[in-house]
Amino acid sequence: MHSPHERSTRQHSQHDEGKHDHHAPDHGEHRHGDPEHPVHRSVEDHRRAVRELLEPLLSPARTEKLPLVQALGRGLAEHITAPVSLPPFPNSQMDGFAIRSGDVPDGGAALRVAAPVPAGAQPAPLEPGTAVPIMTGAMVPDGADAVVPIEQAVPSIFPAPGEEAEVRLPATAAGTFIRAAGSDIEAGRQALAAGTCLGPAQLGLLAALGLPEVLVHRQVSVLLVTTGDEVVEPGEPLGDGKIYDANGTLLESSLRQAGLAVTRAGISADSPDGLRTLLRTHTSAVDLIVTTGGVSKGAYEVVRQAMDGQDVAFQHVAMQPGGPQGLGTFDGVPLLAFPGNPVSCLVSFEMFLRPVLGELFGAPAPRPAVRARLAQSLTSPAGKHQVRRGSLQADGTVRLQGGESSHLVQALAHSNALVHVPVGTAALDEGAEVEVWTL
Repeated sequence: MHSPHERSTRQHSQHDEGKHDHHAPDHGEHRHGDPEHPVHRSVEDHRRAVRELLEPLLSPARTEKLPLVQALGRGLAEHITAPVSLPPFPNSQMDGFAIRSGDVPDGGAALRVAAPVPAGAQPAPLEPGTAVPIMTGAMVPDGADAVVPIEQAVPSIFPAPGEEAEVRLPATAAGTFIRAAGSDIEAGRQALAAGTCLGPAQLGLLAALGLPEVLVHRQVSVLLVTTGDEVVEPGEPLGDGKIYDANGTLLESSLRQAGLAVTRAGISADSPDGLRTLLRTHTSAVDLIVTTGGVSKGAYEVVRQAMDGQDVAFQHVAMQPGGPQGLGTFDGVPLLAFPGNPVSCLVSFEMFLRPVLGELFGAPAPRPAVRARLAQSLTSPAGKHQVRRGSLQADGTVRLQGGESSHLVQALAHSNALVHVPVGTAALDEGAEVEVWTL
């Protein structure tokens, strides 16, 4: 007996992962041949086609200046040159005593304690034979060339303000515990390159350089449409033959996590005219359309049918899951049509849209890629790049979650990584090394 997930003919079916696919002309890559043995586009070629589709969105007109905190997660749209040096002046790395190293011979010496230098103050020049109490980050007085940590001083305390005192210090080499001006970055040097994804560390650097705002790429706005007569929104009654829509939430969450502004159009029934009408109510306000389902060769593939007369090509990519793909423009707006199985549409996003957004706009940051050893053996179909779900373990192994089927949402939910099996690899034994993208 099959579960509702397995009965569906679109969002959660094997049908959307069909073995054969019609090949429409596709933006510079025509691949015609025996329809029973179609030539599948490589993952690399399809990703390149997605990049070419979205590249026109990369323009100076699509940038904006934002306060630093509001720019979190955005891609930097210009090179940043340091307007000041960091640190801007020599400062102490320790709480201690600033000295002339030449005033303290190898056996150490007792020096008269001068007025202290708190952080943020302009110190007087260091007089010969004196030691200046100095705080971490405080400006080093002219004439001083080393700092002795307070723990090495005798006594190892700072005298009270105004108190006359001496302190015995060990010999200390010039430059010890002094941060030189510009030792982090010198004024005029490139601080960040255009295309950098702005995380907390990058924003902290910009703040340290005194920059209150930054030029970033505008968010890409996307219209997300789920298709299928059999699909209903979570919370609604589930009739016979119906399934709840996982794709809308799965993809909207992924898109938002990647920094896109998402408009959710809800679920479109299997009516090509209805889908076209739905799309046209939003196309003037979005940069990109993403649909799920209806892209294979069945009789009710609504996305294919709705794209009749549009510059949209449907082809099969040599990838499992996520083989059937659509790409082009609807009324001039870039459109990506992903398969309907939940794992297929997520893998499509991770393999094609997410990395291209990062390449073009600097955000989101790439998925961390690591090498791991398989905790069990696997097989992979000939001629396809297989993407399996897995859990990366603390010992450097990765355990597969679920099988190859693209409807296994529960297995996906328990995964923290995508396991890549490249084209030409039919099987891998337990312990074999694989590339893993951490999620």
